[in-house]
Amino acid sequence: IRNEMSDLEEMGYIIQPHTSAGRIPSDKGYRFYVDQIMQEKENEVTEFKDVMVQKVDKLELVLKKMAQALAANTNYAAMISGPSYHKTKLKFIQLSRVEANKLLVVVVVEGNIIKNTMIDIGEDLGEQELLNLNILLNSSLNGLTIEEINLGMIKKMKEQAGIHSGIISKVVDTVAEAIAVSEEDVPVYTSGATNIFKYPELSDSSKASQLISTFEERQKLVDMIKGAAEEQDGEENTGIQVYIGNESSMEPLRDCSVVTTTYDMGNGMRGTIGIVGPKRMDYERVLSTLKHLMKQLDATYKNEEG
Repeated sequence: IRNEMSDLEEMGYIIQPHTSAGRIPSDKGYRFYVDQIMQEKENEVTEFKDVMVQKVDKLELVLKKMAQALAANTNYAAMISGPSYHKTKLKFIQLSRVEANKLLVVVVVEGNIIKNTMIDIGEDLGEQELLNLNILLNSSLNGLTIEEINLGMIKKMKEQAGIHSGIISKVVDTVAEAIAVSEEDVPVYTSGATNIFKYPELSDSSKASQLISTFEERQKLVDMIKGAAEEQDGEENTGIQVYIGNESSMEPLRDCSVVTTTYDMGNGMRGTIGIVGPKRMDYERVLSTLKHLMKQLDATYKNEEG
């Protein structure tokens, strides 16, 4: 032990303030310790990300299979959007000083989605100042959706932050990015688009071409999904919606019936399932299939969580 202590002292990791004192870590020693902790945390984050990627891959496979099953069981066209965080609430904010003039901002939102961002603050904060900012941000923003964070609230936080008001703006921007859901990030899985050719009223070349185009153009599907989700926001529950002919907001679908429902994985995580067919579709079969599919999806998700 003596040799190890001596070696550490020679390497500058520990020091002896005076002859009668014990040895204590030097700045270099503390730096080594902190670097090790940070490395361990980075490894933990990497492992967590790997697990999440596996879960996402499995869920993607499940949704693709379900779209295929829907199309096969109904003989209509089917689509399923991947889950996205709907009106996600902020759970926690943590500001940490990692080096002079820079902060690590950790934002945790519903579903335990974590976003880490480094921001330049142009000043060096003390521990108490950092603590005060953490308290201010969490007491003001926790439990809110991005829609609920308004300019008046931000102005009040800036006033309370005083000379550090600029930091508030940068953190709020980071929070907005973490909460906001980009439509471009929502995957959509389709199957059975060619089933429409089985029905004479839809097999007309121009109508069929429009319908196929709708299923091939991702943005049109996103618009359809977004419209269905907005319609169901006003409902007390996420039940099944049926749009017949002109009730559809999309021109190519005016000769069709569209049946949609929203599946809910909890914590604000939702997606949409849709079936497109002729107006004379077998509604009873479609509704029964959708209800059964939703139960399967729910059971599959719970098993994944377990």
